Amino acid sequence: MSIKLIAFDLDGTLVDSAPDIVRAVDVTLKELGLPAPGGDRVMEWVGDGVTRLLKRALTGEKDGEPDPRKLEQVLTVFRRAYGAALHVHSELYPGTLETLELLHGHLRLVCITNKSAQFTEPLLASLGIRGYFDMVVSGDTLAVLKPDPRPLLHAAEAFAVPPKHCCMVGDSRNDILAAKAAGFHAVAVSHGYHQGADLKGLGAEALLDSLVELPGWLASARTPG
Repeated sequence: MSIKLIAFDLDGTLVDSAPDIVRAVDVTLKELGLPAPGGDRVMEWVGDGVTRLLKRALTGEKDGEPDPRKLEQVLTVFRRAYGAALHVHSELYPGTLETLELLHGHLRLVCITNKSAQFTEPLLASLGIRGYFDMVVSGDTLAVLKPDPRPLLHAAEAFAVPPKHCCMVGDSRNDILAAKAAGFHAVAVSHGYHQGADLKGLGAEALLDSLVELPGWLASARTPG
């Protein structure tokens, strides 16, 4: 097998965390006397870190910029609301645990997410999968987020694995674009929060309906050199 390191996205790839994220956003906005957007809108806004999520919740726009004081107020309430209920309805996708168990100890496994560390680490622990990862790169580990390739390259450099022997597995354009920019192999899952993006068109080498298909793909993957 030519792949020596696999990086997994978290939300939408390993875990369906949407219900708890939606609830936290709704609770936050209601507490501040603002209308709750509901699940469909919130899921259009996830994937670019908590600050951008809440900017979108306040403005209703993908790249909107709310009043900084209002944003800070919303961030404070959201951190409390989400931190208190990270793992109420969130669930691992079928096949996640089995796949991590199969790969653990044979490859370097890394979780690379745009989610803040204050939420990432407790959620991984509560889901019972933190121990499978040799490294976790959260949204505030570095100064950049996916689709910037630096979080991926940070992991590759930490384990001295050339990017061509690394693979990023994710559900969104951020994951695939980051992988391509880093020189990683890119694998997409069909579930998650892809927001209608054509992940194969963006460069994903495979589109898996379940992570249980990943070991088979890895066995067939070949990297020159």
